[in-house]
Amino acid sequence: MPFRDITGHVRTTALLSRAVRQGTLPSSFLFAGPHGVGKRLTAQALAEVLNCVAPVSGAAGARLAVDACGTCPPCRRIGRGTFPDVVVVEPGDTGAISIEQVREVIRAAGYRPFEGRRRVVVVDSADAMMAAAQSALLKTLEEPPPATVFVLVSSTPDVLLPTVRSRCSRLRFGPLAPAEVAALLERRHGYSAADARAAAAEAGGSVARALATGSADVLAARDAACRVLEQVGRSRDAAGRLAAARSLDARRRTPAEERAALAIVLRVLLSLLRDLQVLGARADAGLLANGDLRSDLEAMLPAWDGARVERAFVAVDRALGALDRNASAKVVADWVYVRI
Repeated sequence: MPFRDITGHVRTTALLSRAVRQGTLPSSFLFAGPHGVGKRLTAQALAEVLNCVAPVSGAAGARLAVDACGTCPPCRRIGRGTFPDVVVVEPGDTGAISIEQVREVIRAAGYRPFEGRRRVVVVDSADAMMAAAQSALLKTLEEPPPATVFVLVSSTPDVLLPTVRSRCSRLRFGPLAPAEVAALLERRHGYSAADARAAAAEAGGSVARALATGSADVLAARDAACRVLEQVGRSRDAAGRLAAARSLDARRRTPAEERAALAIVLRVLLSLLRDLQVLGARADAGLLANGDLRSDLEAMLPAWDGARVERAFVAVDRALGALDRNASAKVVADWVYVRI
């Protein structure tokens, strides 16, 4: 996948492209940001442009100094994961990256690339490296082989040893916009427009989260969250708000499933509250995560002023934290709807 086909991260891909063109690319990177926003795809795009036999200058309206063609044999093989000079290290069955995996990479990096101009080593979920594995990699990061680029990909970079972090040039990846996530779900994963919008609104800018949550569950959660905002907005007493909480008591077979279902509703609530802020501030309607619900949200505005929306944000965020700590879904639902 060339840089031009990466969704979002425009400045980051332009920076990498310029460094490749100028020959100033660092030998080690830390791609840090939320899970599922395109960090590994960007590492793949970097590997392609470094090994492409027909690179393109001035791509994407001259935003990119140089980009991979995407069609030559190295580009196609990198995309399929069969190019020998692009090595991906991932957690094993134990969920960790072992010292043996890292030592194998270090050994291979000591040789010249087999076919390409540059070897690219991508350590996905780098925070899963055991401490001994990180220590083993450290010397190679300090004195990298001349034809090898290391890319450490992590959604929790602070877990890495400070010495490892300090040896890497960090690039920060932010969450994608809801419209970007929705477009990806439609274009690459066959979602309908309605399902894509609903999943994107709940996903927090992460395509991986959107794919992990069933679209039917998200649509049902969005309907429930809208009902709650309407009922809570009309209710001035705790009893009315508790009634709103009971209205979305979807019984599941296990407490874990109940918590998971409530977490989806709460994340959707966050996106709806954010949209209420956008509408209340008379900001660009293009920023709405739930643009198809604009008329419904505008009808709720009189009951949701800025201060109340902020209080609700805090309450919902705390409720999500409680669910992460395995609190009872019923208790959390009662608490959060009284608070908002």
